[in-house]
Amino acid sequence: DSACKNRPLDLVFIIDSSRSVRPEEFEKVKIFLSKMIDTLDVGERTTRVAVMNYASTVKVEFPLRTYFDKASMKEAISHIEPLSAGTMTGLAIQTAMDEVFTEEMGTRPATFNIPKVVIVVTDGRPQDQVQDVAASARTAGIEIYAVGVDRADMQSLRVMASEPLDEHVFYVETYGVIEKLTSKFRETFCAVNVCALGTHDCEQVCVSNGGSYLCDCYEGYTLNPDKRTCSVVDMCAPGRHECDQLCVSNNGSYVCECYEGYTLNSDQKTCSAMGTCAPGRHDCAQVCLSNDGSYSCDCFEGYTLNPDKKTCSAIDMCAPGRHDCEQVCVRDDLFYTCDCYQGYTLNPDKKTCSR
Repeated sequence: DSACKNRPLDLVFIIDSSRSVRPEEFEKVKIFLSKMIDTLDVGERTTRVAVMNYASTVKVEFPLRTYFDKASMKEAISHIEPLSAGTMTGLAIQTAMDEVFTEEMGTRPATFNIPKVVIVVTDGRPQDQVQDVAASARTAGIEIYAVGVDRADMQSLRVMASEPLDEHVFYVETYGVIEKLTSKFRETFCAVNVCALGTHDCEQVCVSNGGSYLCDCYEGYTLNPDKRTCSVVDMCAPGRHECDQLCVSNNGSYVCECYEGYTLNSDQKTCSAMGTCAPGRHDCAQVCLSNDGSYSCDCFEGYTLNPDKKTCSAIDMCAPGRHDCEQVCVRDDLFYTCDCYQGYTLNPDKKTCSR
């Protein structure tokens, strides 16, 4: 079976029937179309075909939704008549975008991932602006092949065709040998790329491999034994991360963290010991003393540490043994002054008294 079984397409032929194409030459074009259809796996769920005929005007001979069998298509092609006037190639491509590549006319939805392909066959130079129209079509996801015959302007063919040009621009000397392109197109359309077809069963990444394919996974995932599905890699497994202390998995990646008492450095990997007496890290009321990864509390001068080992109370500076006043000790906040009993006066040393 010579039919292409591998690559469904939404395929539109745009054929030039301007006055420069003689009637017998136009018949050769129709034979070419019929032979092309013979090589395709035509059907509603496989390759759909539309044919457009153009000169100064454009005629949609049949859209993608009309025929789904080869015999009906070839019969319709046999009745196509040339329009015999100018060569409005740009208008023809624009009409394909506006009137043929629509879901109403049989183009399958974008979600189906069916390639949209145009084959333009012409023997002349476009009489309108084809460059911008062709660029718009390509931007819209339409792949354009340009077939030039005899007097065709090669520069125009290159302007309208998709990249790479050496795979999308063809030239034949006469309509009499155009049929030799049939095998070339069959080779092109039947090149198996199962990944592009969307018929693979890879969960994440499909990699073409000759006429077959292999499955792969996004970074951070690993291929399961079924060779189709993927599982998140434990990025925190030993040897898979660069964290100094703690590794926390995070949706196929990871972030580093530190043990209590340490802080993450700017490299987001290593950790430095955080001062245990840093603000907010201790509960000392007055003074915090670091002590080998831990801490203890102390008090300012004039205060004493309470039994809870955290808070402080002001010391009674006038308590016995805590001052050097001879007669009277007077507290003054955290300090004291000396005074004397009635009938005595404080000496210049501010401590002793004289009668």
